[in-house]
Parts: sequence; C-alpha cells; structure tokens
Amino acid sequence: MIRARITGAVKVGGIVGNPVTHSLSPVIHNGWIEAAGMDAAYVAFSPRDAAGFETLLAAGRAGLLSGVNVTAPFKEQAFALADSASGTARDSGSANILVFRDGEVRADSADGLGLLRALQEQAPKLSLAGSPVVILGAGGAARAAAAALAGAGARVRIVNRTRDRAEALAADLGGSVSVAEGPAAFYGAALVVNALSVRPEMDLAALNPDTTVMDMTYRPVITPFLQAARDVGLTTVDGLAMLIGQAEPSFEAIFGVPPPALDPRPLLLAHLGEAA
Repeated sequence: MIRARITGAVKVGGIVGNPVTHSLSPVIHNGWIEAAGMDAAYVAFSPRDAAGFETLLAAGRAGLLSGVNVTAPFKEQAFALADSASGTARDSGSANILVFRDGEVRADSADGLGLLRALQEQAPKLSLAGSPVVILGAGGAARAAAAALAGAGARVRIVNRTRDRAEALAADLGGSVSVAEGPAAFYGAALVVNALSVRPEMDLAALNPDTTVMDMTYRPVITPFLQAARDVGLTTVDGLAMLIGQAEPSFEAIFGVPPPALDPRPLLLAHLGEAA
C-alpha cells in the first residue's frame, strides 16, 4: 500500500473483471496516488462469477471500498445492481464505475467519455456530427461507445455476429442507432470502432481513405487490426488513449479528488515494454 503525506482514512479502490490480470488500470491509478501523496490504494479484483461480484458489492456497501472500475463481464450487472445511476450510465445500460457511499451504490460510465477524448486527441480532424460510424460488437463497451457517439451526433451502425444482441442494443438506445450487416454496413463510414476482444475479419482496404479506425483493445497498443489499418493509410486511434481518457473521471469519482498532473502514457508504455 502507498503511504502518504495526506492524513485521514485509507481509501481503497480497484478494478473488477474476469480476467483482470491484464488490466493497466492499477498502473495508472497507483501512479496518480503516488504522485499525489495520497493514503490510498487501487487493486485488482477477479470474482469468479456473478455471485462473487455481488459479494464484492456487499463489501463496498459495508464501507470497505470507496469505489471500483468495472470491466467485462460485469458491466451490465454493475448497472443492474446499483441503487442509482448517472444519465450516462442509464443511456448506455452499463457501468464501468461504481461508487460506494453510505451503504449505497451509484453507477456511472466513463467509457464513452474516454472514447471521445481519445478521438479528439488522436483523430482531431474527425467530425462525428451527422457522420455514419460503425461499432463492431454489442457488449457493455459497445453500448457505452454507441451512446457516446450518438450523443455526439453520429449515425451509429451496430455490427455483431449475433444479430439479436445487436438489435437489443439498438432498441435500448433508439434514435440514430441501428443494426447493419455485410459490406453495406461500412459504406461512407467516418469511423470504425472495434469493441470486440478479438481482431475482426474485414477488408480495411475497402474503407474510404479518410476513415478513422479505433480499437478498444490496448495489448499491444498497436493491435494487428490497427496495424492493418495503418498499412492501408488510415488514421488510427488506440485503446490506450481511451483507457487514460476514462481513468481521469474514474479516479475523481472513486477517490473524491481529480488526478494530479501526471501523464500516465509514458508509464504505461514502459510497463508494456513498447515504444512511444
């Protein structure tokens, strides 16, 4: 545990998922904790199943945790079990932040904000308003991405192997979110976002040359999907930028203070053994 110059009770936060050992969130948050001199810690939790996740929430309700980030496969369960939720979490139907206060659980989602920040940083010329965008996948991360992109004015197309799941997502979000299939799904797309945990099989060379390609996965930072996009001259946005973008509001929600002015990207690249 990182001891501190700041007095008061130790605050414990963490990341919850299964698997979770690959997560870089502890590197980010503990780096900020150390830089700020806080009496706090951020650890990884890996419940075996839904029942184990509920047990962890009980510990939070009991005051043993300040809050947690949530990753697959628990994002939708996190939203369902919370006592209250932010508008962002309600829009996406999932949560990647749970905050514990006075025996209650409040859900929030910063995935969409992290995605938008990553796009602004690495694809500043991309215009979302009125533009078709394609999201590959229909899980919790895809839900947050779809809600954020639709909120930014994009016309969102969901492409998923299981059409029923894609249709459920589109029905929940409504408005400018629809289901698409086949090559026509990518016609005119300004942005393609991979929200799957695997590399999608698609012909990136068939995309418009001004299409931006994003991968939410960040191990490696330049995934084979992003490398293939770069090879045909497309602008790419990596999942590490999204991870950092959502970590900032997560830190403030969990620990009650904004993170210090420390850019975690060099720290993360060093941890991964990758070049800048």
